[in-house]
Amino acid sequence: MPTFAYSARPASGGDIQSGEIDLASKDDVLAFLHKQKMIPVSVREKSKEISFSFGTGIKTRDIVIFTRQFATMINSGLPLVQSLDILAEQTENVALRKTISEVLYDVESGHTLADAMGRHPKVFTELFVNMVAAGEAGGILDTILLRLATFLEKNDALVRKIKGAMVYPGVIFSVAGGAIVILLIFVIPTFQSMFASAGIPLPLPTRVVIAMSAFLQAYWWAVGAGAIGFVVGIRAFYKTSAGELIIDRLVLAMPILGDLQRKAAVARFTRTLGTLVSSGVSILEGLEITAKTAGNRVIHDAVMGSRASIAGGETIAGPLKESGVFPPMVVQMINVGEQTGGLDEMLSKIADFYDQEVDQAVETLLSAMEPIMIVVLGVVVGGMIVAMYLPIFDMINAVQ
Repeated sequence: MPTFAYSARPASGGDIQSGEIDLASKDDVLAFLHKQKMIPVSVREKSKEISFSFGTGIKTRDIVIFTRQFATMINSGLPLVQSLDILAEQTENVALRKTISEVLYDVESGHTLADAMGRHPKVFTELFVNMVAAGEAGGILDTILLRLATFLEKNDALVRKIKGAMVYPGVIFSVAGGAIVILLIFVIPTFQSMFASAGIPLPLPTRVVIAMSAFLQAYWWAVGAGAIGFVVGIRAFYKTSAGELIIDRLVLAMPILGDLQRKAAVARFTRTLGTLVSSGVSILEGLEITAKTAGNRVIHDAVMGSRASIAGGETIAGPLKESGVFPPMVVQMINVGEQTGGLDEMLSKIADFYDQEVDQAVETLLSAMEPIMIVVLGVVVGGMIVAMYLPIFDMINAVQ
């Protein structure tokens, strides 16, 4: 039976209430809310996972532009339907244009904007839909949309920083690997033939390199299959609950890369939760959404522990501290934000600080990778070359 997330306002007045319920269909949820004398604001089936990489060929930049333009039109006093109609006509991305048109049709049919967007989970994430629902309920849709656009821009910038840090070493090691394979398959056999014709005894390093070359020539298919099998096996292991937890722990424990991942996760967590809380989304639902965007199982479990703590009447900061994942400064600032009632503002400050920390961590990673790559390449490639020239030196000494 599917799980539906809903937001509704009591018919007698009061604040919007959010929750989840397991029923057969959306109509059953609406009937349930009516029986409870609640006015539905948003009802949607919960998606199993959330991601900031928009599907169907729609880039984050397209969503940001749409969101900012939408906010400007609403703020200028244009009706919701007319704004969507204009955006559907002027949006350049074909997939997004089709999605906006479908949202427009649903809104004209009487659905709320959040409900209409919730029908397209590959385009509008759960976070997006929840914030829109809060904006509709509070009459501040334009403000919420501007917050969304800013949030998406900063989140996209964070993702680009992480990917950019990985590209350089990845390219270098790929080129180095290709060079080593070429040496072993094409260059080393030439030296081997020369040494065989000379009939001289070969030193151990040279015999090792020649053996590696012979093995690769004879069993290149096994090496390739083994590499592919290893990658596939790691991916399959990561898809399991235990495997995901083990690998994510190992990543966080790595000397430099782990620090970068930790800081990026803290920045994403604080900015996401801060944006949701400031937009009127309940803290319980906000923590659940934030956990899904953590990008690391260890961080996810820590955030869900905080959600359980809040549901039990305790604080967020306690489970975060016990997890050992979040730095003490972050835990203390969140604790102060809870006590003073300024949690959203405090989370935004932490996110801004850790955005700068991520920049510094990226620079540190790149600075450390350069000498490491030079040493590794020097030892591997240089060692192979020296090993092949050792017999030549022996031949020269014998002639003298």
